[in-house]
Amino acid sequence: MMTIDEQVDVLMSGAEYGDPQIKTTMRRELHERLTEAAKNGRPLRVYCGYDPRTSDLHLGHTITMRKLRQFQDLGHDVTFLVGSFTSLIGDPSDKDKARDQLTRERVLENARTYAEQAFKILDRDKTRVRYNDEWLSPLDFADIIRLASNFTVQQFMVRENFRKRYDAGEPIYLHEMFYALMQGYDAVAQEADVQIGGQDQLFNILVAGRKLQEALGQRPQIAIIMGESLPGTDGDIKMSKSLGNHIPILAEPWDMFGKVMSVPDKAMPIYHKLILGWSPTKVKELEEGLKSGAIHPNEAKMALARAIVSIFRSEAEAEAAQRRWDEVFRGGGSGIPEDIAEEPVQGVERVLDILKRLKMVPSSAEAKRLMQQNGVRLNEQPVTDPAAVVTAAMLPAVLQVGKRKFVRLVAG
Repeated sequence: MMTIDEQVDVLMSGAEYGDPQIKTTMRRELHERLTEAAKNGRPLRVYCGYDPRTSDLHLGHTITMRKLRQFQDLGHDVTFLVGSFTSLIGDPSDKDKARDQLTRERVLENARTYAEQAFKILDRDKTRVRYNDEWLSPLDFADIIRLASNFTVQQFMVRENFRKRYDAGEPIYLHEMFYALMQGYDAVAQEADVQIGGQDQLFNILVAGRKLQEALGQRPQIAIIMGESLPGTDGDIKMSKSLGNHIPILAEPWDMFGKVMSVPDKAMPIYHKLILGWSPTKVKELEEGLKSGAIHPNEAKMALARAIVSIFRSEAEAEAAQRRWDEVFRGGGSGIPEDIAEEPVQGVERVLDILKRLKMVPSSAEAKRLMQQNGVRLNEQPVTDPAAVVTAAMLPAVLQVGKRKFVRLVAG
């Protein structure tokens, strides 16, 4: 069994605050809280919130989930909190403009599969799933005034994203300041001991959450702020659905494999560290091997892709994705996989309409952009005219978008 010191080392690993004193304070408070928990037999109440602004969680979200899992494995009470109310506004922490407001119906639809996605990392039998409209929705205007009286406008205006927008003359809407207030109240409503989040949540957790808990007579929560974010498929910018550089947890095995293969070589070490949980020593060996040429980047990336697909899907699906990758990109014939889905076409139909109907592109505009870049092919020939059609005489035919999306069109 781990000692308290060993538990603190594990639970604080990867945490960063931008201030050594804050880190020392959080470490000390965690040690105290764990010691008390061991004495009185009450596990710590730990949570992390996930706003269903979209329907998918992605690999970047799993960084905080893995930290939740560490607490879970040590016997603590873990809550996967769905931001069913906070999503109506959207967190402005890392945004240079106000987010679009969502409807409650859209939020609930997006949240429908969140828990199932989280169970790819968390223990289903040991995870409490809650929705924050449970306590935020009943608050009335008097409650909001009472909670808001604990903060000053100046506290919000020192936040970098608000300051930049203010200096640039960009609008800062009053409702955006309510987000930190609501997240702070999440901690109060759950009487949380620990909240986990990324760097963009530093103010919401460390300031708003702790301050509201103290103001309402609770012991302030310990903030575990993860120091590193997972870069997206561009290798530079934090993974984000809104930027389109994300890898969804629910991606099809072939698509997930391909997206990992598209990640630049320079990002491989951090993927091994944050997604596979490699130790600093193993990561350093990888970096040195890549630099010396002892490890081929493509082989290392294929092993990474296979491991990631195995985690979120299965080993069998990872092997199938690898075979398909080899078939398409390693000279295994025409480059068109054999096991592609078939879709019927009746009469005459525009290629553009087929792409949209089969959800191979998100919009007509994106389809036209891909056509201009020779990214749409029919029987391996580029389709560059948005008015191009498919007729019965042309079938069967293989329609391809980019390097990884294929469908065999057959007569309907």
